[in-house]
Amino acid sequence: MGTLADVIRTVISPHCAANLSYFFDYLSSEPCFCPQTEFNDKEDSLFFNDGVRRIDFILVYEDEDKKEFEKRHTFQRKKRRREYFEASLMKMGMELEATKSVIDEKLTFVKVHMPWDVLCTYAEVLHIKLPIQPNDLSSRPSPWRYLSCITKYFYPNEDLIRKEAEFFTAPFEKDRLDFFHVRDRDAFFTESMRSRMAYYILSRAPYEIRGSIKKFGITKLLDGGVYKAAYPLHDCRFNVKSKEEGCPNERFLLYQEWAHPKSFYKMQPLDLIRKYYGEKIGIYFAWLGFYTIMLALAAVVGLGCFIYGYKTQETSTWSKEVCDPEIGGKIVMCPQCDRECKYWRLNSTCEASKVKEKVPYTACGRCVRVSIGIGTVLFWILLIVASIVAITVYRLAAFFAFSARLRAQDLKELEPLKEYVTPQMATSVTASLISFVVIMILNILYERVAIWITDFELPRTKTDYENSLTLKMFLFQFVNYYSSCFYIAFAKGKAVGYPGDPVYLLGKYRNEECDPGGCLIELTTQLSIIMGGKAIWNNIQEVLLPWVKNVIFRYCTRVASEKVIPRWEQDYQLQPVSKLGLFYEYLEMVIQFGFVTLFVASFPLAPVLALVNNLFEIRVDAWKITTQFRRVVPEKAQDIGAWQPILQGVAILAVATNAMIIAFTSDMIPRLVYYWSFSVYPYGKSSGHTMEGYINSSLSVFNTDDFSNFSMPIGKVPNMTTCRYVCVLHIVVSANVVGHSSCPT
Repeated sequence: MGTLADVIRTVISPHCAANLSYFFDYLSSEPCFCPQTEFNDKEDSLFFNDGVRRIDFILVYEDEDKKEFEKRHTFQRKKRRREYFEASLMKMGMELEATKSVIDEKLTFVKVHMPWDVLCTYAEVLHIKLPIQPNDLSSRPSPWRYLSCITKYFYPNEDLIRKEAEFFTAPFEKDRLDFFHVRDRDAFFTESMRSRMAYYILSRAPYEIRGSIKKFGITKLLDGGVYKAAYPLHDCRFNVKSKEEGCPNERFLLYQEWAHPKSFYKMQPLDLIRKYYGEKIGIYFAWLGFYTIMLALAAVVGLGCFIYGYKTQETSTWSKEVCDPEIGGKIVMCPQCDRECKYWRLNSTCEASKVKEKVPYTACGRCVRVSIGIGTVLFWILLIVASIVAITVYRLAAFFAFSARLRAQDLKELEPLKEYVTPQMATSVTASLISFVVIMILNILYERVAIWITDFELPRTKTDYENSLTLKMFLFQFVNYYSSCFYIAFAKGKAVGYPGDPVYLLGKYRNEECDPGGCLIELTTQLSIIMGGKAIWNNIQEVLLPWVKNVIFRYCTRVASEKVIPRWEQDYQLQPVSKLGLFYEYLEMVIQFGFVTLFVASFPLAPVLALVNNLFEIRVDAWKITTQFRRVVPEKAQDIGAWQPILQGVAILAVATNAMIIAFTSDMIPRLVYYWSFSVYPYGKSSGHTMEGYINSSLSVFNTDDFSNFSMPIGKVPNMTTCRYVCVLHIVVSANVVGHSSCPT
């Protein structure tokens, strides 16, 4: 008599047999179950119950037999897959041990151990570099060695984090084990190496075979709910040393000398970070530290420009003429909207002028998938453009409303801020706030779309997946974050016409104009709100939310104080690491790099704000991954990946944008031309170079009788026949006569 599988094969059709091949294999295979053990009450233990075999990975699942009876049958498929998967792991040489949860009886934790032979095999497969012999070459002495009595306070405590010995290394080969520097087999492979090799096996172990279709990988099982979590263990609690003898307590050391707020001024222990979290995490923090140091020089220059502008604002000829009642107070400006807007005095922008002065698989199938992805990205970019148009319409309508009310009211209740509350400033601030909210909403929505598109494209490797997602997210966020800034810098106020013949948007809304000094103050406002709001939002997401989730989870799963919770269950209570890993951290920094470089000519304090933010960002990221999240699966990395060419592209673009801001957005060039050419003979009356008279010469003259019936202001000032306005195409030709053929004078 054959097995049950053989009997079934004889009574069903070949077609059904093919569909049930997985069931046959499951019945025919020899039973291979994970042994069950009880927790031994050692809360800091990193070993199996025998105290010898080290835990390299943890799998967590919910026991299907504990489910309600009427729902139990729906979980049997998951159980079969899990048992097949664990049997596959043991056949591949892994050793497993299961332990019930001390908090929730439904949960079971499977401990995974890799024996020495398996470690050697997969170290060779993964080409892991291991030490051959100690490095006997003398290193170049540090130029700061003479200041070691001072600099030592800015480095981690060497008594706690000792400098690692340097070795010559080579890719591991099992047949040449004698050539490698093996003093202790248990310590030859670091914990991060063991976890990386364990995850490599978990990602390739089969859990179901149907005919010629083989399904494998822990990722699919996690997505399907077969397992609830899979993670390597932290070696101890972050704030308490382990009681286990021989435990390196690297997590505790990282928290004390790196992630703790008191260590914010110290250099990062990059060797220990790399050893504990792997090369990919190590490269990120090394790059972030380097970027932050490079910001220091730009921050010093930007802060110097800001301080110089602040100190000289009261002595600036431009500001004094605008604020002077005899000059700016007698210059009547034309209304900036139709009918409801009133004439206004130039000195009403006195305080704003002082701020401005501070700025000097088949090919066909893959093609279809990629085409759909590109089309979707373009659609969302067009959606951003539509939102920018909508905000522009809001700006026009809001400016109309503010112009009609603010200049007609005394605003006594805003006396301390009265000088700053102008229609332009009110419109700019409210529009920037609305723009920030729209940006955040679009980011949240598009993030899901971008991940779905990238999954749909079926990239061949993880690197291809990350590069594809990186490009999509960056293109979208580049347009989303910077489009409003580009509009203010290069489009606003460029096509406004003149009071008698203004240009209208959509045939209804009169295009908004810049202040007489330009649009730089509005660009600075936009950048300040977006940069500041983004930093606050990111800190809420990165710090507050994980902490609150962990507190709630611990509260919901609290147990009696006398119960001892094992190391693996303590880690299970932490937040799971995102599938995208460091993607959002890099994206945040690259977007910040764009703000710092693309528009630094208009906002020289941007590097200062970025520097302060990054000093906190390094410690926040360190605190987050050390205390609030499960241990990251270590990964190899050679560089920062697709972000490098993106940063290079942004840097090249920044040269062009800042040049255009200086040339077209600011009035730096007209001021220089006036100062060096038109303030002296033969155009001017001054004996030396000066900015006196620039205000009067930079404004065109308009005859109020030339207003059309549609744009004629309702309230007219008696005995006033002309008003002044800024003509975009204005060219200075003398100290008293200014104009251009297309600008009425």
